[in-house]
Amino acid sequence: MSASRQHQAFRVRELYRDWYRSAPEICALYALNVSPNVVRAAIRRQFEANLHIEDAGAIERLILKGRQSYQETMNCWMQEPHIMGILLKPQLQQPRTFMQKFLEGRDEEAVIPAAST
Repeated sequence: MSASRQHQAFRVRELYRDWYRSAPEICALYALNVSPNVVRAAIRRQFEANLHIEDAGAIERLILKGRQSYQETMNCWMQEPHIMGILLKPQLQQPRTFMQKFLEGRDEEAVIPAAST
């Protein structure tokens, strides 16, 4: 393993460690109704999704994007729906098919008619 590859691996481990250790603080900052272990599992899934990447440039971009996302999260620049969408929704939400979306339709009784003149 080359020196630059070792340095990248170190930076990835460091980023993962920062995210992992901050899980309780993230739950408290955003008042999430999930435990820190659920957040940690979601973080691990995000990192494992990119294990197959070999290109040094792509790895570098992912490290920078991960660090930026971490800083934005810890500075409270994200909102609770962002956190839930980024970390937790892919695991919890089943994708809907076209037919399911079509059959859900629109609730006609919830629509307020325009005022008549």
